[in-house]
Amino acid sequence: MQPLRRHGKAPFGVVLVHGGPGAGGEMAPVGRELASRHSALEPIQTGATLDEQVVELHLLLRREAGLPCALVGHSWGAWLSWIVAARYPELVRLLVLVGAPPFEERFVAQLDERRRSRLVGREREEFGRLVRLRRDPAAGCSDADLARLGALAAKADAVDPMPWESEARDRVPPMGAIFASVWPAAAQMRRSGALLALGRRISCPVVAIHGDSDPHPAAGVSGPLSSILVDFRFTELTECGHTPWLERRARAQFFSALEGALRPPEPDACTGPRSPA
Repeated sequence: MQPLRRHGKAPFGVVLVHGGPGAGGEMAPVGRELASRHSALEPIQTGATLDEQVVELHLLLRREAGLPCALVGHSWGAWLSWIVAARYPELVRLLVLVGAPPFEERFVAQLDERRRSRLVGREREEFGRLVRLRRDPAAGCSDADLARLGALAAKADAVDPMPWESEARDRVPPMGAIFASVWPAAAQMRRSGALLALGRRISCPVVAIHGDSDPHPAAGVSGPLSSILVDFRFTELTECGHTPWLERRARAQFFSALEGALRPPEPDACTGPRSPA
């Protein structure tokens, strides 16, 4: 497994942060699409605890990225990017959250019910069992459990998925032990309010890109973040689930929104660029 994938040539101004935790690889198509315009790093997170994953990403930014960089995090990676941008604001010029999980606990039951409602029969029962397992740190989470939970969630999360032609090459083998260690700590941060409170320390612009049919409730992202961030923009994609670049009817919308976010701001029309003194 490659711990770091590079798309394009240095300097790498964009860093793509995978979902999971303990899984990943799904952002490789994004890196390949961006490569001709925005050189991107695609790290594979292997830290065994939440703090280790934060330190791992922080050190990678300092070692490999063109700073300050744009962090583009998907799903769990949106939360990890959020934490890093709060702890090391000098390293991040832009934070893009794609399909972020809700930032407040009151939205979690809605997420689980939406996913269950899109599965039937034994798959619904199995999903419920795996979710309960996920929430019990003492039970652990095997690689096979994590792989199956991911497969069922992906089925429930999609609207009109495209074939992922390079999945066998891109997908990272699931690491259940990492999930079982990292996710409960992150979920506790959400329950306590500490996760959302980190937004007060984020100084860069934040853009959330969210599918209108993503089971992760959009209100659990747009509402909390608009209440705490100074510079926040929310973009909703139509006919789109949790992974926009793999959605047939939303892929073009997604890349248009991402390009718009990554594009440097234009100089003020009235004053223009400031002349050197």
